[in-house]
Amino acid sequence: MNKENWSLRLARADDAEKMPAIEQAAGQLFADVSGLSDLAGHAPIPIDRLQRYIRKGHCLVSHRDEEMVGFLVTEPFGRELHIWEMDVHPAAQRSGVGSGLLRACMIDARNSAFRALTLTTFRDVAWNAPFYARLGFEEVTDLDSHPRLASELAADADNGLPPDRRCAMIQFLS
Repeated sequence: MNKENWSLRLARADDAEKMPAIEQAAGQLFADVSGLSDLAGHAPIPIDRLQRYIRKGHCLVSHRDEEMVGFLVTEPFGRELHIWEMDVHPAAQRSGVGSGLLRACMIDARNSAFRALTLTTFRDVAWNAPFYARLGFEEVTDLDSHPRLASELAADADNGLPPDRRCAMIQFLS
């Protein structure tokens, strides 16, 4: 798929119904990751929660022709915008959709006076922390200075994600 074949926009109410299938398809990539194969069948974000993010203008979607191929969900916490989820359907990966969603989010966050973007992710999965690092995110090593992110990592661990493989990341938007 060429980069010219996809577009980005704010999500609309009817987009919420299509997002779980993309999240589940993208999650299947974990089936081949040692120690994380159980994530391949995890439950997606509930549609009612997605609809709340959409109503607040905190969700971007990407389409190829008329088909949704990716989405990004955020939520503001003070002057930081937290990325809860970003998924690209496997058929559309490696075509710039994910980086396009993330760059659009960065531009919007900067224009909306957020000081940083944050997220939690897997440190050692190629399409997780290394992907975000290539786009300017840094691992948060001093979690005492970021109690909200420390709390997110603790919640991840409580939900069964291996804490030694998880990290918080931040990109300052100066």
